[in-house]
Amino acid sequence: MKDNKYSRRNFLLKYLKAGSMLAGAGFVLSYTSINSVAKGLAQSGSFNQQPPKKAVQPGQKNPCDDLTGVSAEEIEKRKKLAYVTKTPIPDSHCSNCTLYIPAAKDKPCGGCMLFKGPVRPDGYCAYWAPINN
Repeated sequence: MKDNKYSRRNFLLKYLKAGSMLAGAGFVLSYTSINSVAKGLAQSGSFNQQPPKKAVQPGQKNPCDDLTGVSAEEIEKRKKLAYVTKTPIPDSHCSNCTLYIPAAKDKPCGGCMLFKGPVRPDGYCAYWAPINN
């Protein structure tokens, strides 16, 4: 029997291999990009290992808790990731997490690669990942 180069089996095998290679490449690229961002922040000095102590006056609302403009979908995502504004684990907080985006010079709060909206440096979520130096 002659091998048919247009068979369903050949088609599926070809695209299964290509899909596996793309998925593997995507995983490697995402892992290396997250680590390179974290290392760049640590080397540039714009990253603090300890959460900054910013004084909020009594009765004054913390700007990092203001979710104005954040969609209900993003707020739900924060809840699903178990984000809290104060870490229950002293050595695990947003400002020493690989996924944390430090605050810009003109902004009081940082951010997170997993969800939109302001993030407290001393916050925490279930996806906390330590920075590997």
